[in-house]
Amino acid sequence: MAASGGDLAATLLAVRLGVQDTLPTETRNTVLLARINAFIDHHLGDPELCPAAIAAHHHISVPTLHLLFQSEPETVSARIRRRRLEHCHADLTDPRLRRRSISAIAARWGFLRPADFSRAFRAAYSVAPRELRQAALRSAPDARRGARSDK
Repeated sequence: MAASGGDLAATLLAVRLGVQDTLPTETRNTVLLARINAFIDHHLGDPELCPAAIAAHHHISVPTLHLLFQSEPETVSARIRRRRLEHCHADLTDPRLRRRSISAIAARWGFLRPADFSRAFRAAYSVAPRELRQAALRSAPDARRGARSDK
């Protein structure tokens, strides 16, 4: 984190001075990867979010995007899928969203086909979305109060 922070600060200063091209490739790649990850997180609900769209937005090629992610623990597509599933998991266990359908939650985070979502969710969490939701709502201390306030 400290190295990334330093890279970000160096890049900001270099951009201000108009000498960003003189930064080391590693620094530029670290900053670009941080921008890409922020873009992914900001656009998770867009079902069109894919490597090609990310690359186009950042004015790089798809192979360059994949090269950037080679040093990461997961591919760009795996990151998108994991982050979407994390948001779905959070929404499914939120008693305030108990009236929102599972397919609506999935669609909110970019999963347009319920069967694909269920398969991916089960693979990631070893439980079906409906089962997770039922268990979470049963164990929620304010489940009754949350049901009344969900409007």
